Amino acid sequence: MTGSAGTTVSQPRRVAVLDHGSGNLRSVTRALARTGVEVVLTADVAEADAADGVVVPGVGAYAACMTGLRAIGGDELVRRRVAAGRPVLGICVGFQVLFTAGIEHGVRTEGVGVLTGEVNRLSVDRLPHMGWNTVTPGVGSHLFAPGAAERFYFVHSYGVSGPVTSTTTNQPVIISTARYGEEFAAAVEAGVLAGTQFHPEKSADTGAALLRRWVDQLA
Repeated sequence: MTGSAGTTVSQPRRVAVLDHGSGNLRSVTRALARTGVEVVLTADVAEADAADGVVVPGVGAYAACMTGLRAIGGDELVRRRVAAGRPVLGICVGFQVLFTAGIEHGVRTEGVGVLTGEVNRLSVDRLPHMGWNTVTPGVGSHLFAPGAAERFYFVHSYGVSGPVTSTTTNQPVIISTARYGEEFAAAVEAGVLAGTQFHPEKSADTGAALLRRWVDQLA
Protein backbone atom coordinates (compact mmCIF):
# COMPACT_ATOMS: atom_id res chain seq x y z
CA MET A 1 0.00 0.00 0.00
CA THR A 2 1.32 3.47 -0.90
CA GLY A 3 0.56 6.64 1.07
CA SER A 4 -0.27 10.06 -0.38
CA ALA A 5 3.36 11.16 -0.24
CA GLY A 6 4.54 8.05 -2.06
CA THR A 7 5.69 6.32 1.09
CA THR A 8 4.94 2.66 1.62
CA VAL A 9 2.47 1.92 4.41
CA SER A 10 2.66 -1.64 5.73
CA GLN A 11 -0.56 -3.53 6.25
CA PRO A 12 -1.18 -4.78 9.81
CA ARG A 13 -0.74 -8.47 10.29
CA ARG A 14 -4.03 -10.35 10.45
CA VAL A 15 -4.89 -13.16 12.86
CA ALA A 16 -7.97 -15.37 12.59
CA VAL A 17 -9.48 -16.91 15.73
CA LEU A 18 -11.23 -20.05 14.58
CA ASP A 19 -14.84 -20.19 15.80
CA HIS A 20 -15.64 -23.90 16.05
CA GLY A 21 -18.10 -23.46 18.91
CA SER A 22 -15.69 -23.99 21.81
CA GLY A 23 -13.36 -21.64 23.60
CA ASN A 24 -12.97 -18.28 25.25
CA LEU A 25 -13.54 -16.64 21.90
CA ARG A 26 -14.08 -13.05 22.95
CA SER A 27 -11.30 -12.95 25.54
CA VAL A 28 -8.84 -14.54 23.10
CA THR A 29 -9.86 -12.07 20.39
CA ARG A 30 -9.47 -9.08 22.71
CA ALA A 31 -6.09 -10.27 24.00
CA LEU A 32 -4.76 -10.66 20.47
CA ALA A 33 -6.13 -7.28 19.39
CA ARG A 34 -4.14 -5.64 22.19
CA THR A 35 -0.92 -6.83 20.47
CA GLY A 36 -1.72 -4.48 17.56
CA VAL A 37 -2.78 -7.03 14.95
CA GLU A 38 -6.05 -7.06 13.06
CA VAL A 39 -8.17 -9.90 14.47
CA VAL A 40 -11.14 -11.67 12.91
CA LEU A 41 -13.33 -14.26 14.67
CA THR A 42 -14.58 -16.63 12.00
CA ALA A 43 -15.94 -20.10 11.26
CA ASP A 44 -15.09 -19.66 7.57
CA VAL A 45 -11.92 -21.68 6.98
CA ALA A 46 -11.18 -19.85 3.72
CA GLU A 47 -11.24 -16.53 5.56
CA ALA A 48 -9.13 -17.99 8.34
CA ASP A 49 -6.61 -19.45 5.90
CA ALA A 50 -6.10 -16.03 4.31
CA ALA A 51 -4.82 -14.67 7.65
CA ASP A 52 -1.16 -14.47 8.62
CA GLY A 53 -1.83 -16.54 11.74
CA VAL A 54 -4.62 -18.85 12.91
CA VAL A 55 -5.53 -19.42 16.56
CA VAL A 56 -7.45 -22.54 17.62
CA PRO A 57 -9.06 -21.95 21.05
CA GLY A 58 -10.90 -24.59 23.05
CA VAL A 59 -12.42 -25.40 26.43
CA GLY A 60 -14.34 -28.35 27.81
CA ALA A 61 -14.23 -31.85 26.35
CA TYR A 62 -11.70 -33.03 23.79
CA ALA A 63 -14.32 -34.97 21.79
CA ALA A 64 -16.69 -31.99 21.61
CA CYS A 65 -13.87 -29.71 20.48
CA MET A 66 -12.89 -32.14 17.71
CA THR A 67 -16.52 -32.50 16.61
CA GLY A 68 -16.85 -28.73 16.24
CA LEU A 69 -13.48 -28.44 14.51
CA ARG A 70 -14.30 -31.16 11.97
CA ALA A 71 -17.74 -29.66 11.30
CA ILE A 72 -16.16 -26.53 9.81
CA GLY A 73 -13.12 -28.22 8.27
CA GLY A 74 -10.80 -26.78 10.88
CA ASP A 75 -8.80 -29.99 11.27
CA GLU A 76 -7.91 -29.98 7.58
CA LEU A 77 -7.14 -26.27 7.76
CA VAL A 78 -4.61 -26.82 10.54
CA ARG A 79 -2.91 -29.71 8.76
CA ARG A 80 -2.78 -27.76 5.49
CA ARG A 81 -1.35 -24.62 7.08
CA VAL A 82 1.31 -26.41 9.08
CA ALA A 83 2.39 -28.42 6.02
CA ALA A 84 2.66 -25.16 4.05
CA GLY A 85 4.75 -23.47 6.76
CA ARG A 86 2.03 -21.05 7.91
CA PRO A 87 1.60 -20.23 11.63
CA VAL A 88 -0.98 -21.89 13.89
CA LEU A 89 -1.41 -21.44 17.67
CA GLY A 90 -3.57 -23.76 19.78
CA ILE A 91 -4.81 -22.77 23.25
CA CYS A 92 -5.94 -25.15 26.05
CA VAL A 93 -8.15 -27.85 24.44
CA GLY A 94 -7.31 -26.19 21.12
CA PHE A 95 -3.73 -27.19 21.96
CA GLN A 96 -4.67 -30.71 23.04
CA VAL A 97 -6.47 -31.52 19.78
CA LEU A 98 -3.24 -30.91 17.85
CA PHE A 99 -2.05 -34.29 19.12
CA THR A 100 -2.76 -37.82 17.88
CA ALA A 101 -5.69 -38.53 20.21
CA GLY A 102 -7.42 -37.73 23.47
CA ILE A 103 -8.75 -40.32 25.93
CA GLU A 104 -11.61 -39.22 28.18
CA HIS A 105 -13.61 -41.63 30.38
CA GLY A 106 -12.14 -44.55 28.48
CA VAL A 107 -13.18 -43.20 25.07
CA ARG A 108 -10.48 -42.45 22.50
CA THR A 109 -11.03 -39.56 20.09
CA GLU A 110 -8.71 -39.01 17.15
CA GLY A 111 -7.14 -35.54 17.06
CA VAL A 112 -5.77 -33.34 14.30
CA GLY A 113 -2.53 -35.31 14.46
CA VAL A 114 0.09 -32.69 13.64
CA LEU A 115 1.87 -33.73 16.85
CA THR A 116 2.37 -37.22 18.23
CA GLY A 117 1.17 -38.05 21.71
CA GLU A 118 -2.00 -38.80 23.65
CA VAL A 119 -3.96 -36.52 25.96
CA ASN A 120 -4.80 -38.33 29.20
CA ARG A 121 -6.21 -37.51 32.62
CA LEU A 122 -3.55 -36.10 34.92
CA SER A 123 -2.34 -38.49 37.62
CA VAL A 124 -3.49 -36.51 40.65
CA ASP A 125 -6.51 -36.81 42.92
CA ARG A 126 -7.54 -33.18 42.94
CA LEU A 127 -8.78 -31.97 39.56
CA PRO A 128 -9.11 -29.75 37.67
CA HIS A 129 -5.69 -28.16 37.81
CA MET A 130 -6.91 -24.61 38.19
CA GLY A 131 -4.91 -21.48 38.87
CA TRP A 132 -1.41 -20.11 38.42
CA ASN A 133 1.53 -22.42 37.89
CA THR A 134 5.15 -21.98 36.87
CA VAL A 135 6.24 -22.93 33.36
CA THR A 136 9.85 -23.93 32.67
CA PRO A 137 10.68 -22.91 29.09
CA GLY A 138 12.22 -25.48 26.78
CA VAL A 139 15.67 -24.80 25.38
CA GLY A 140 15.41 -22.56 22.33
CA SER A 141 11.82 -21.45 23.00
CA HIS A 142 10.60 -18.36 21.15
CA LEU A 143 7.34 -18.08 23.10
CA PHE A 144 8.84 -17.42 26.52
CA ALA A 145 11.19 -14.81 27.90
CA PRO A 146 14.77 -16.15 27.66
CA GLY A 147 15.85 -18.01 30.78
CA ALA A 148 12.75 -17.04 32.76
CA ALA A 149 10.40 -19.43 34.57
CA GLU A 150 7.11 -17.50 34.61
CA ARG A 151 3.62 -18.17 35.92
CA PHE A 152 0.56 -18.69 33.73
CA TYR A 153 -3.10 -19.50 34.35
CA PHE A 154 -4.29 -23.10 33.85
CA VAL A 155 -7.71 -24.76 33.88
CA HIS A 156 -7.57 -28.42 32.82
CA SER A 157 -7.81 -32.02 33.97
CA TYR A 158 -6.02 -33.65 31.03
CA GLY A 159 -2.58 -33.19 29.56
CA VAL A 160 0.26 -34.58 27.48
CA SER A 161 3.34 -36.18 28.95
CA GLY A 162 6.22 -38.07 27.40
CA PRO A 163 7.92 -37.65 24.01
CA VAL A 164 6.35 -35.40 21.39
CA THR A 165 7.28 -35.22 17.71
CA SER A 166 5.94 -33.31 14.72
CA THR A 167 4.22 -35.39 12.05
CA THR A 168 4.17 -32.57 9.50
CA THR A 169 7.43 -30.62 9.70
CA ASN A 170 11.08 -31.50 10.10
CA GLN A 171 11.45 -28.82 12.74
CA PRO A 172 12.69 -29.82 16.20
CA VAL A 173 9.99 -29.89 18.88
CA ILE A 174 10.53 -27.61 21.87
CA ILE A 175 8.57 -28.63 24.96
CA SER A 176 8.06 -26.25 27.89
CA THR A 177 6.82 -27.96 31.03
CA ALA A 178 4.87 -27.47 34.24
CA ARG A 179 4.14 -29.85 37.09
CA TYR A 180 0.88 -30.79 38.79
CA GLY A 181 1.11 -34.27 40.23
CA GLU A 182 3.30 -35.09 37.25
CA GLU A 183 5.27 -33.16 34.66
CA PHE A 184 3.24 -32.30 31.57
CA ALA A 185 3.62 -30.26 28.41
CA ALA A 186 2.64 -26.68 29.20
CA ALA A 187 3.57 -25.53 25.69
CA VAL A 188 4.95 -26.99 22.47
CA GLU A 189 6.71 -25.29 19.56
CA ALA A 190 7.53 -27.01 16.25
CA GLY A 191 8.43 -24.49 13.59
CA VAL A 192 5.26 -22.60 12.62
CA LEU A 193 3.16 -24.69 15.01
CA ALA A 194 2.75 -23.60 18.62
CA GLY A 195 0.38 -24.43 21.44
CA THR A 196 -0.16 -23.68 25.11
CA GLN A 197 -2.01 -25.77 27.69
CA PHE A 198 -2.51 -22.64 29.79
CA HIS A 199 -4.63 -19.63 28.86
CA PRO A 200 -2.40 -16.70 27.80
CA GLU A 201 -5.50 -14.50 27.51
CA LYS A 202 -6.12 -15.03 31.26
CA SER A 203 -2.47 -14.79 32.31
CA ALA A 204 -2.16 -11.01 32.77
CA ASP A 205 1.15 -9.44 31.71
CA THR A 206 3.02 -12.72 31.16
CA GLY A 207 0.29 -13.98 28.85
CA ALA A 208 0.14 -10.69 26.96
CA ALA A 209 3.92 -10.77 26.45
CA LEU A 210 3.74 -14.35 25.15
CA LEU A 211 1.05 -13.44 22.62
CA ARG A 212 3.15 -10.49 21.45
CA ARG A 213 6.14 -12.79 20.94
CA TRP A 214 3.96 -15.16 18.89
CA VAL A 215 2.58 -12.29 16.81
CA ASP A 216 6.10 -10.97 16.22
CA GLN A 217 6.96 -14.29 14.50
CA LEU A 218 4.20 -13.91 11.90
CA ALA A 219 5.42 -13.17 8.37
